[in-house]
Formats: sequence, structure tokens, C-alpha cells
Amino acid sequence: MGINIALDGPSGAGKSTIAKMLAKKMQYVYVDTGALYRSIAYYVISKGVDPKDSDSVVPLLEDVNVQLTYADDAQHVMLNGEDVSDKIRTPEVSMGASVVSAIPAVREFLFALQQNIAKENNIIMDGRDIGTVVLPNADVKVFLTATAEERANRRFKELSEKGDSSTYDEVLRDIIQRDYNDTHREIAPLKKADDAVEVDSTHLSLEESVEEIYKIITEKTAGTKQEGKRKIRQLPKVDPVVKGKKLSPVKMFFYRILGLIVMGIFKMYYNLSFEGRENVPTDGSNIFASNHRSYTDPVLIALPTRVPCTYMAKEELFKQNIFFKWLITAFGAFPVTRGNGDTAVIDTSIEKLNSGKNLVIFPEGTRSKDGTVGKGKTGVALIAALAQVPVIPVGINFEGKLKFRKKIIVRFGKPISPEELNITSANPRELKRLKGIIMDEITKLVY
Repeated sequence: MGINIALDGPSGAGKSTIAKMLAKKMQYVYVDTGALYRSIAYYVISKGVDPKDSDSVVPLLEDVNVQLTYADDAQHVMLNGEDVSDKIRTPEVSMGASVVSAIPAVREFLFALQQNIAKENNIIMDGRDIGTVVLPNADVKVFLTATAEERANRRFKELSEKGDSSTYDEVLRDIIQRDYNDTHREIAPLKKADDAVEVDSTHLSLEESVEEIYKIITEKTAGTKQEGKRKIRQLPKVDPVVKGKKLSPVKMFFYRILGLIVMGIFKMYYNLSFEGRENVPTDGSNIFASNHRSYTDPVLIALPTRVPCTYMAKEELFKQNIFFKWLITAFGAFPVTRGNGDTAVIDTSIEKLNSGKNLVIFPEGTRSKDGTVGKGKTGVALIAALAQVPVIPVGINFEGKLKFRKKIIVRFGKPISPEELNITSANPRELKRLKGIIMDEITKLVY
């Protein structure tokens, strides 16, 4: 988990410039949330839609893929594959960003992206609701402000240097109007967090503002353990797994013998039956996505398969006695750090699929005591999107607690092909859609 610095304040206070300088000074990742909203506004305006018309703006989000990339120590805003870093800095787009940021669907669209970046990195994130909404548990919160006149003067000079013809009076009116919009919107209005430190930069130079905030950050993070200065991790591009890889005949032989033995033991102990076995692929490199009822779930899913399965297990299980660690590892488990944005598990999962093994995932993350299927997380969608492999939904059914001769029904649904999922990218909105499809299919298999 990285250290998170939230830098909030009104338009023109110098947040972006100061955040960039601090990030470079501290070797942190800089996240310009304003650029994300500007990119939405730019797209809306380019389509001839009024940013105030939320009914027309929301449908356009379906066609938006916005990403932050880093090259030569500079952030670039990519909108549907186009670098719009310079195009989103006009007064018209600035006002549009203030308007679209008040639309709940737009905020939800960008919220997951912002939080995922913060989980994985030591970051400085600037905006208007970072300390109050996006990162309420940030390690340090700073509210940077200045008078409207001083902010307008700074913005006017910046625009003039870029050849913009806007007058000082026009810029000042925009600043005042945007202040009003930002502080009066119903959703996440601009305000100072209760635990934020306010810095008034009206009479401070740029360098003095940076040093003042740097001092606040270092004092508040003194003694905080930093687990490395990590650069932002770019998700791999879609790279389809090549199915058909054969595992060692010897391993396959012992796997089938072991499967028969375990199947016999489980059927003696439980009243166990399987439905939809015809839906279980005979080859490997498939994802089995299931609801989660008990610690026996991985075995129940693996029993009808002809190819070995591997599955994620919380890292705490690997810290128990050596024998147990050896046992679960031998049966294909690999550790995952829950709640910390453990992205290495994505690489491991795809590596297992590429080796020809199946991958078992429990999207809910935790066991359900009453059998109710939860909303699930997007990890299964991300791996399916990147690997482009079939997803077989599974429903594990039993009432109450698992005990001797308990009736258990394991249902396998029809494989969902990459074509059926219609995977187009790995952006947060797309992953949410894919996760919804998969969880719906799992739910159908659970009584």
C-alpha cells in the first residue's frame, strides 16, 4: 500500500504545478484528476453535446476510454488512444469539466480508476474532492487556496504564454463562476476536509508554496514505512492465451489417479453430486468462476476436470505450518494479498493459464455463510479480458454448515466465450460490465 497525499483546492490555485514538482522531488507518482474530468468534457464538447445536458452526456461514457500514461517523467492523458494533454487546457474545456464533474455517472466512471492508482503507488493526487471523497483516508491532506484575483492573474499569464486570446476579465469571470459551481454542486462539492492543512499561496512564490507543503508532508509522514517508491503499473494489453498446451503425461496420470481417490473420499463423506458436467472443458487454460461457500470449494470444482486446476488463496494461509503450506501449494494454490491492490497476482494467473492449467477464481473474495451470492470484484473480469479465455460459471449449493453426509450439488454452467463477453478493453467501466455478466451466470446456478 503506497503513501497517499491529497491536494485539494479551487481552480487556479496552482495545485497541478505544485503537485508535479512535489512528486518529482519526492519520487512519487503524480495523478492529475482534473485532467480526467477535462478529458470527459473535451470529448462531450467535441461531439457537439452541451456538458450541462446530463441525459446526453451519460450515454457518451460508453465510448470513452481515458488513461493516464507516463513518458519522460511527464503525464499524458490518452482519450480513446489520442494524446489530448494540450487540447484539454482551454477555458471552454475547463468550464465543461466543472459542469460534468457534478454528474454522478461521470464521477463513478472515473472513481475506480483513481482509487486503483492510489492503492498501488506512493502518489500525490490533486483535485477538488480528493481528501473528502476519493481518498478520505489519505496520509496527508492539504487544502491549497489563493484569492480569486491572484488565481485569475496566474491563469491569465499561463494562457497568454500559450497564445490564448482570453482577457484577464474573462479569466476572472471563469474563475469566479467555477468556484461557485464547484462549491455548490450536490455531489462531492469543493470543501476543505476536517483534517486538512490549509495553505494560502496568495503571497507565496511557486517555490515557497512547494517548500511549505513539502514541510507539511514530511512532518506528517515521519516514521511512516514506505514500501518502495513504485512507479505506476500499466496493465498489460490484451494478449490472448494460446490454448492447447499439453501438460506432462506423467503429471496428468498422477492427477487423474489422485482425482479418483479424492472423489471416492468426498462421495463417502458427503452426499455429493455434479450437474452440467458436459459443460466442463476437456482441455486446460479455462477460468472457473464460482461462488464461495467453504474451504473445500477448490477441490469440489477440480474433481470433474481432466486438467489440473490452480487457484488464488489468501496469503495468510501460506504463513501457517510448513506442511499445510506445502499441501495447498502442491494442489495448485498461489498467494494473493487482499485489499492491497496486489497486481502481481494478475501476472501469475495469466502465467498459469499459459502453462495449460485451469484457473479457479472466487470473485466474491470471501466465503458466504448463508449461500447468498455477493456482488463480486472485477479481478475475474480483468484476467478474462487480458487472457481472452472461456469462463465457466460454477454454483456450489448446500444448506447450513458443511458436515458429514451433507447434500452438496455443484453445478457447471455453459462456458462463456470471449466472443460472448464482447471484451473490448480493460478499462474500469468495461471490467464492471464483464463482472456483472459473470456474476449473473453464477447466481443462476445457485438456488
